[in-house]
Amino acid sequence: MPMKYLIVACVVCVGAALVVRGAKAADGLAGPGTSANLPPAPAKVERWGVFELALAGPQEGNPFLDVKLAARFTQGDRSFEPQGFYDGDGVYRVRFMPDALGEWTYTTRSNRPQLDGKTGRFVCVAPASGNHGPVRVSNTYHFAYADAAPYFQVGTTCYAWVHQPEALQQQTLKTLAGSPFNKIRFCVFPKSYVYNANEPERFAFVRGPDGKFDFTRFDPAFWRHFEERMADLSRLGIEADLILFHPYDRWGFATMPPEADDRYLRYAAARLAAHRNVWWSLANEYDLMAPGTKNHRGNKTMDDWDRFFQILQKNDPYGHMRGIHNCRAFYDHAKPWVTHASIQSSNLAQGVEFREKYHKPIVFDECKYEGNIPQGWGNLSAEEMVRRFWIGTLRGAYVGHGETYKHPEDILWWSKGGVLHGESPARIAFLKQVMTAVPFHEMTPQARPAPGVYLLAKAGEHYFLYFAQPATATITLSGEKPYKAEGIDTWAMKCTDLDSAKPGAFTFTAPRADFLLHLSAAPDSHKSQPKEAATATTPVSKS
Repeated sequence: MPMKYLIVACVVCVGAALVVRGAKAADGLAGPGTSANLPPAPAKVERWGVFELALAGPQEGNPFLDVKLAARFTQGDRSFEPQGFYDGDGVYRVRFMPDALGEWTYTTRSNRPQLDGKTGRFVCVAPASGNHGPVRVSNTYHFAYADAAPYFQVGTTCYAWVHQPEALQQQTLKTLAGSPFNKIRFCVFPKSYVYNANEPERFAFVRGPDGKFDFTRFDPAFWRHFEERMADLSRLGIEADLILFHPYDRWGFATMPPEADDRYLRYAAARLAAHRNVWWSLANEYDLMAPGTKNHRGNKTMDDWDRFFQILQKNDPYGHMRGIHNCRAFYDHAKPWVTHASIQSSNLAQGVEFREKYHKPIVFDECKYEGNIPQGWGNLSAEEMVRRFWIGTLRGAYVGHGETYKHPEDILWWSKGGVLHGESPARIAFLKQVMTAVPFHEMTPQARPAPGVYLLAKAGEHYFLYFAQPATATITLSGEKPYKAEGIDTWAMKCTDLDSAKPGAFTFTAPRADFLLHLSAAPDSHKSQPKEAATATTPVSKS
């Protein structure tokens, strides 16, 4: 297998040292370090943790253009070749996420002798509690962790939370810890838009005294901080859906030249791909970054987006999730480098159509936001947000949350994080509990039995009927035994046992809107289902 390289920097130093983050610190981060104080290497790392090799090397010239570094990690007949990167202060790093227990060996390759031919070994041990590995596509339309545990995606959006003051970032993490969310969308680059006028402390690139950015030099301090936030999320069991480009820009990141775009993607992959909770989102509203788009910034063509996907595919040895988010025009999610369809739409009933079109998991990452701002995309009622979650779910898709309530300091969750003020998160947590108590990944959306009524089923075992409005619906129940029936008020989060349902044609009239009927042939299938209302602060599983 040919060796791959990442262009990284040179630092003048004699000799080399190395460090590996062990199992205990697999979700943490190595300190910045210098070429003179690199710690020794532990001999163990947990499965799907981060093994980190740190080397000291030369530094003349441009640290990010002159040096190539990679390492081959081998176990038996399997090998991975992650790229290395320059981390400032004379330190180069190569990171690796081992996916199998046992001994691994490695050898570096570089165009600089100080970094070339370094060898070593370590043992991959059992993962710590809560470490299920990275998320993968499962059963065509669904997700599972690498250890085969189902992953029911319940996402939220905080575009610029990592670009806020430290106290606000910590408040966001505290809020997330008590929320139902197990994925969060956020940007590598800061955001310039309504309610987003503040200047961040750090940037991905070095900024000169004249205020201009040098797109050939990354700022290691920014990336270390960014990795700390990713590790914080991992400890909470939350996937980090990283938005790599967006059109809401006043700094020039949306209009970098192609060579800078490509180098940025390679550097991001080299630094971040070994984190098991990373997802790659090529862009937020990619179509608004087309050249000449009014009131937005960008210079990206469709060929650029295709190239970006392929760069990530090539430079991420672990095949993390890859998607791209739209505003008006959809990307062709059927392309082979796309793992799932990231959709912005208010028509959640289209989930079935998207499944049939793309044959991949469908994630409505944006269906507008619960809030009270004047913009039309940010003033959904909590009731409507919850309704959209239920409709999307029963159409075999996954749905994402966002919140935009007015704040005197413009601290809106959708962008800056902080605290949640809305009423939908508790009810989204309730939905998550209901759906993770059944084999959702084995259930299939069915033809709608009546207007405003949605049906999801695993024939002979579970049937869910969601009534977005009062209606009467008739379905056919297979088998010979009666079904246990339960009525669920999705707003009040209350479950009520109903009379059993006989197999064959079954007709039901919902007593109100936003009502869910669950029919189950398995008498024990409801034991773990919630019977009381959840609260916004109730600890919930992130799976």
